[in-house]
Amino acid sequence: MGKNLLSQRRGRGSPTFRAPSFRYAGRAEHPKAVADGAVGVIESFVKSQGHSTPLMVVSYGKEEALTLAPEGVRVGESLPYGSGADLTPGSVLTLADIPEGTAVFNIEGRPGDGGRYARTSGASARVVAKTPETVTLRLPSKKEKEFNAKCRATIGVAAGGGRPEKPLLKAGFAYHRAKMKNKFYPSVSATSMNAVAHPFGGKGSHTKGRPHQSGRGYPPGRKVGKIAPRRTGRKQR
Repeated sequence: MGKNLLSQRRGRGSPTFRAPSFRYAGRAEHPKAVADGAVGVIESFVKSQGHSTPLMVVSYGKEEALTLAPEGVRVGESLPYGSGADLTPGSVLTLADIPEGTAVFNIEGRPGDGGRYARTSGASARVVAKTPETVTLRLPSKKEKEFNAKCRATIGVAAGGGRPEKPLLKAGFAYHRAKMKNKFYPSVSATSMNAVAHPFGGKGSHTKGRPHQSGRGYPPGRKVGKIAPRRTGRKQR
């Protein structure tokens, strides 16, 4: 009797593999309906299991925003927003207004998307070059990427740095850390699985050969290894 593979069961979206997003504090992003030149005040800090970086609630008069907290801020501190703002931790400016060498985080990929890059705890990027239309940043991965000069970013370094330095000590802690963000854990080698669980599984031992070719029309979960390869095997000279 057939059985769905693990990847097929995950793709179906059952509660077993669904992220507990109803427990998350909300979407942390740059405010959208705030006028240029406004000044926000930090109302409180929020802890969310869906974010590694602490969040903060910033009040811009009648408008409130939930965003990522930088290092070195406190409740009641003022955070300027928009062009002409001081380069203090937590200020939000467009990349065109940020001088070279400044550390930034929560960078927008497109103007107005709320922030997509350098958002994890302790992360920051650095402005390395500018043109009238684009700004080049060195991301935490050391890769350099060009952004639209109208994209917004937060000055400073994302709070919560040093989080990975704490040892997990045992597998149970790793399980709970993965569970709260719906990360797949543990990950098992395909050749160690049973035959019903993966195309590479079966045959008692975990060291056995399996053809890695799969057709382009294979269903999800069965499409593993080399996808419709033009040729396989060792290339002869």
